[in-house]
Amino acid sequence: MEWRRAVVRRALFGTFEVLIEIVILAMIAAFLGLRLYSVLGRRAEHEEEPVPTRFDRPDKAATPRPAPVAEQPRAERAVGGFPPAIEQGLRDISSADRRFDLLTFMEGAKSAYAMILEAFWRGDKDELRQLCDSDVYDSFAAAIDARAAAGETLDNRLVRIEDSTVQSASLQGKTARIAVRFVADIATVTRDKDGNVVAGSLDDAVESVDVWTFSRATNSSAPDWLLDETDEG
Repeated sequence: MEWRRAVVRRALFGTFEVLIEIVILAMIAAFLGLRLYSVLGRRAEHEEEPVPTRFDRPDKAATPRPAPVAEQPRAERAVGGFPPAIEQGLRDISSADRRFDLLTFMEGAKSAYAMILEAFWRGDKDELRQLCDSDVYDSFAAAIDARAAAGETLDNRLVRIEDSTVQSASLQGKTARIAVRFVADIATVTRDKDGNVVAGSLDDAVESVDVWTFSRATNSSAPDWLLDETDEG
């Protein structure tokens, strides 16, 4: 009988030990759960109220952002500072041809001034025909023919362009016309058929003032401006 009682006591004691272990594990799990909830709860509170960093301004939310400024077309920005008649003419040209840019035009006009003078001096009619309208071309061609008939040649040099300014601007129907006043230093030499200098000197540049008018059809796909009038300044 004693061994049966010992077996029963051992079984009960083992069951009691198991129950104690279960209770202890449950208490540990509950403790860990409370700790985890406490940590997560504090983190959520901090996420709802972000802490400003040194890159954030305290009044950032209250400072309105400036409204963007609408940028004007390049041609519109470039036509200011002229007398009213010239400025209006340039704006009319810009409205008719949105590709028009005054700064680009002036650079092209200076290049054309040099190219046309040099083509005329050496008697290059083909190049003049590409750069001038028919009336101006005819005048240049006639002067070249007269020079050739006299047996004379020109040995002129464009030393530099001192100044170039818009003298007038207008839109006549679909045709844009801009007159540019050029102030340049030019060394002029005229030689006879034997190559002797009959006039001028390459050592002394003479100031030349010319007003050249360039024109272009605003509805044309060709970007080139042609010289359609020459005058002395």
